Amino acid sequence: MHEHDHIILREVNENNLKNISLKIPKKRITIFTGVSGSGKSSIVFDTISREAQRQLNQTFTTFIQNRLPKYSQPDALSIENLSPAIVIDQKRLGGNARSTLGTATDIDSLLRLLFSRIGEPYTGESDIFSFNNPKGMCPECEGIGRKIEPDLEKLFDKTKSLNEGAILYPTFSVGSAYWKRYVYSGLFDNDKKLDDYTADEWHTLLYGKGGRMEIPLESGGSVHSDYEGVLVKFKRLYIQKEASQHSEKTRAQIQQFTSLKPCPSCEGARLNPTVLNCKIDGHNIAEISALELGELLSFLKGIENRIAIPIIDGMTIRLQHLIGMGLYYLSLNRETSTLSGGESQRVKMIRHLNSSLTDMIYIFDEPSIGLHPRDVYRLNQMLIKLRDKGNTILVVEHDQNVIKIADHIVDVGPSAGTNGGEIVYQGNVHGLYDSDTLTGKYMRTEPTIKKQIRKPDGHLSIINGTKHNLKNVTVDIPSGVLTAITGVAGSGKSTLIFGELVTQHPDTIVIDQKPIGTSIRSNPATYTGMMDSIRTYFAKANKVSKSLFSFNSKGACPECGGTGFIYSDLAFLEGVRTTCETCNGQRFKEEVLQYKPELFILLTKKINEA
Repeated sequence: MHEHDHIILREVNENNLKNISLKIPKKRITIFTGVSGSGKSSIVFDTISREAQRQLNQTFTTFIQNRLPKYSQPDALSIENLSPAIVIDQKRLGGNARSTLGTATDIDSLLRLLFSRIGEPYTGESDIFSFNNPKGMCPECEGIGRKIEPDLEKLFDKTKSLNEGAILYPTFSVGSAYWKRYVYSGLFDNDKKLDDYTADEWHTLLYGKGGRMEIPLESGGSVHSDYEGVLVKFKRLYIQKEASQHSEKTRAQIQQFTSLKPCPSCEGARLNPTVLNCKIDGHNIAEISALELGELLSFLKGIENRIAIPIIDGMTIRLQHLIGMGLYYLSLNRETSTLSGGESQRVKMIRHLNSSLTDMIYIFDEPSIGLHPRDVYRLNQMLIKLRDKGNTILVVEHDQNVIKIADHIVDVGPSAGTNGGEIVYQGNVHGLYDSDTLTGKYMRTEPTIKKQIRKPDGHLSIINGTKHNLKNVTVDIPSGVLTAITGVAGSGKSTLIFGELVTQHPDTIVIDQKPIGTSIRSNPATYTGMMDSIRTYFAKANKVSKSLFSFNSKGACPECGGTGFIYSDLAFLEGVRTTCETCNGQRFKEEVLQYKPELFILLTKKINEA
């Protein structure tokens, strides 16, 4: 291969990398291996991806550049022969309630076009079949398909009377102004349990029946007020207003006393009656969008109208890619926010398989995480297809089954942190097996099965789980032991645990891979609370203020304000972040840095190594 057939890195020192130089073959699958923290991501994401994006952005006008993300130049002597880079990670697709699998893959656009051409009776152009279009959406739920409704079981305690606090929402508590509107209405026996109410009394409490009442004031006198049922008042005060009009505390309270229910008008179809009346072979667009992808493909193959052939061909290609990646169980109306990380990553991959672009760099961040072995095989086939279209594939990976398909291996190590940042092996997979690196030893090691297991000390019950594809599942999860939930992607593992177990056992602590929401001033020591102990120790040892040892308070470097860097806004040019010359990035003022107890030096060293 010639020089221009490689991505060439020279003297890279980004993060913990130690002046590495590297040649990566283009139009091949290169997998970066090594322990976590060895420097793999520093090469792939912080160097190659960042520089490719930075240089691509520089091709735009300064006006456009000012509206694009800012990327600083990596710490490297040179980086040559880059192509545009696309990062395909396992971040969830997210999106709001209006984003579905159909909209994310553009299959919905073709489906709407299909209905506008052969749907009967003719209803209009394709845009009217969109639940995001005011002309097509259900007017009651505005195309969401669900409505927030008060949950009567959460709002009332029927074993109590009004005087005992039967209305549970805080602003309706005993003695409150809202509570008085019911106990002084003269319509109820205030000591009667709600369980004993007649149907008429219950309806009156919920919805009212007009009329005015006289409410006594604590200061004397009284005030006249219209009677309004509890549900009517609750909806008016808390549901019919925009969420932004409520404080965060109020929004949290509302969520506790409400639930999402299918829209009573469209029954979750999202569209208005006119659109839903347009059908193909007896099915409207909402019914077709609810089919599993495999069933949808069969339905499309049964359409014989010649006008529809080009549209169906376009839909078929996309559907076959989704089904080929094991996503046959999804439907087009599945909200993207409910897709798992693995499902999201495969949907992103399929987007690019449908692209005509070639000679791109596709970067994957541990794509096998959370995948069943069967799905790892399908992932490998997708990586190979992307490569065979003439693209360069870079993968950061630990899974042995993915590593095996590599054309080229870059093993980073020998260990992590300050003990990493070196290239310890380059070559093919067979050479990696024979190498003396940690990864090579791992590849040669056969896993063992645990012979002795602990006995559980109880169980957590999941009763009648029905979310998503769960079919009335009841199961006991043993407590006091480590339990693995297995099954192919889409089988219902995440729904069972994160959907049902967490809901039915609210005291459950969830530890997931979502990023920690922090600011530029946060680091592992501040986040874990360790820094507070360090500051306390320093203050006592030196008999000075504790705040002196905080870079967010009195101890902050006056030049950078405790951030450790200076940001220069260059107007239409790319902004520059440089290390603060006053504190050399240490964040503290010189006065603070004079205090150096031995314990602090040791702790700081350990934190930096971590």
